[in-house]
Amino acid sequence: MTASLIDYLVEYRGIESNYHDAWGKPTTIAAATKEKLLKAMGYDVDDSNALQQLAEDEVNHSWLSPLGPVQVIRTGIEFHIAVRLPIELVDDKYEAVISTEQGGEVVCSFVPVDGQLTNVAHIEDVEFQEYVVKLEVTLPLGYHSLSLQADKDELANMRLIVAPQSCYKPQEILDGKKVWGVSVQLYCLRSETNWGIGDFSDLAYLLEKSAKQGAHFVGLNPIHALYPAQPNACSPYGPSSRRWLNFIYIDVTAVEGYEQKTVQDLINTPEFADKLRNSRNVEWVDYETVTALKLTALEAVFEYQDTLYFSKNTKNNRAFKAFISEGGDSLQTIAIYDALQESLAKKGEPSWGWPVFPEELSDFHKSGVKAFAKKNKKRVKFFLWLQWQAAQQLEQANQVARDNSMCIGLYRDLAVGVSEGSAEIWGNKNLYCVGASVGAPPDELGPLGQTWGLPPIDPEKLYEQQYQPIIDLFRSNMYATGALRIDHVMALLRLWWVSKGDDATEGGYVYYPVDDLLGILALESQRNKSMVIGEDLGTVPPEIREKLAENGVYSYRVFFFEQSKDGGFFSPEHYPKQSMATLTTHDMPTLNGYWNCYDLELGKDLSLYPTQEILNGLYNSRHSNKQAILDTLHAHHSVTDEVGYDVNYVGMSRALNFGMQLHMAGGSSELLSLQLEDWLEMDKPVNIPGTSSEYPNWRRKLTQDLHSIYSDDALNKLALDLTEMRKNVSRRI
Repeated sequence: MTASLIDYLVEYRGIESNYHDAWGKPTTIAAATKEKLLKAMGYDVDDSNALQQLAEDEVNHSWLSPLGPVQVIRTGIEFHIAVRLPIELVDDKYEAVISTEQGGEVVCSFVPVDGQLTNVAHIEDVEFQEYVVKLEVTLPLGYHSLSLQADKDELANMRLIVAPQSCYKPQEILDGKKVWGVSVQLYCLRSETNWGIGDFSDLAYLLEKSAKQGAHFVGLNPIHALYPAQPNACSPYGPSSRRWLNFIYIDVTAVEGYEQKTVQDLINTPEFADKLRNSRNVEWVDYETVTALKLTALEAVFEYQDTLYFSKNTKNNRAFKAFISEGGDSLQTIAIYDALQESLAKKGEPSWGWPVFPEELSDFHKSGVKAFAKKNKKRVKFFLWLQWQAAQQLEQANQVARDNSMCIGLYRDLAVGVSEGSAEIWGNKNLYCVGASVGAPPDELGPLGQTWGLPPIDPEKLYEQQYQPIIDLFRSNMYATGALRIDHVMALLRLWWVSKGDDATEGGYVYYPVDDLLGILALESQRNKSMVIGEDLGTVPPEIREKLAENGVYSYRVFFFEQSKDGGFFSPEHYPKQSMATLTTHDMPTLNGYWNCYDLELGKDLSLYPTQEILNGLYNSRHSNKQAILDTLHAHHSVTDEVGYDVNYVGMSRALNFGMQLHMAGGSSELLSLQLEDWLEMDKPVNIPGTSSEYPNWRRKLTQDLHSIYSDDALNKLALDLTEMRKNVSRRI
């Protein structure tokens, strides 16, 4: 193994050697880390001969392919393609036959040597040349195919993606309207009717009531599919599939068949009723009980529908079959996986994820899986049906937003990855590098760095698969929504990879084809009429924020992070117009928690700080920041003298809490998102980064039910004040 070959592969595979950390300090990635990341990508760095051969095979494969697998171009930009051919063929005439998504065909003739020579290689004494050729053609937006032909014989083909310049924005926003909305973890909603966890009917109620107060969106945590057989694996940011939904959000009572006697007899048993009552009343979401109750009831409802509809040529059966057909292999993957994991768990066999499945069941494409699916056809059908029901109820909630003239409506959150034992990886193992995990280097949110247990997508394999997985991902998450928040949007440019078993500080950045991914994002955004918000916190190069802005992706501006070097807080009036402003996030303390330093107390109890000195520094910094917050609030007249000026004598109060929210409403950001837990002056956090079982993450409920929230005069006044403030800012700017 030679250092030069390693260096070549590091550059070829987009592994960064140097970067600036969250505090602007230049940092170098260790050589050992880069080798580990190459190993995670499939390179045998311990065998120099094998490594050399693999590198040569990859280069040769590229040169022996006249076209790349896929190319993304933007409207209004000259269209060029790269063609690689043996030298004796570069003087010949070729045709690029483009079949458009709309059913048309465009033919362009060219001679490679008339283009620009960009590269040369020799393979077994044959010289190959690469030319970049301009094609004089204007194509519609969409997904097309290009066939390279000589004398009507096809030599190669590739996918051609024509994308718009920018993501979608509603006309009201383009006209200068400033809007606000609430964000919520859907599971935390309380109501008199839900089964101990927020559901899609609660969401519809929340949308209707919020719209009447003047809000224009409701933002959700990720509602991706999790693990019915592993209910305590409840992190919305560690899903099984990001394309499909978590069935636990289905409102069972709203599904046709719920009123049938067989179902009612089941749910009215004393045992079922007691569990349901307890599930509603406990402080934390009891995922095991809720999952068991909903599966039991939904099984009974499914039996009713299956008998009534699915054995005949009914309208419902046709709609169900159409849903299954449209879902394709991806839908089959999640349904079979859920049934298989459930089956293994019931037998007491290892079942947490595909890495511990029996060998014959360890991959979606294995014959053993096909045999299981055939043998358990009805159970697989049940899990397909759950996805259908969830999709219908989500669509119905979105329709409530439209009926109430919300210019955005629902806005969903796309997690950065899936967990190691997920169905998504099980169905497409070639796409993921399971020897590594996505994470983050040390920053303000995680001083020790973070490793999230999410295997990263291999950017080279994504390219080879013609970007289809990312297309499906964007499309499915934009469906029936008005906006999509992309968690850790830096993933479009680079991801922090950590070799399995290493500390988060030992990771390194791997780059992705950002311009291509942004083009696809813009295309799907326009097609689905869904805005895009990029969570651009942490270690973010300035140039990526510029690129995101140029592509119409909204920046994510959190008040507590918008500080100048002297410690003062920037006025929200100076935030970028194309941004979503917020006070806190799901990874941060609530306003009450922040002001009272409950997060630091929890961090100390959970040993998140290496030394007392570091913790003391955080307390001192918090004290200074709180004083700076008071200074800026008073300077902008966002609070009255009811709130004191000296941090030593000012505790958190409703006047301070609401004042901070109205302070944000006066800002220049086109979007403002506020959390319901801050409306309710709650102190417990949703999630503590860097923890798993140490704290009940993703389980905390709201302290009031939805009816109480929207019957509260003080909260109704806050909402009306926010609406009026946003209108005033719209008129002023």
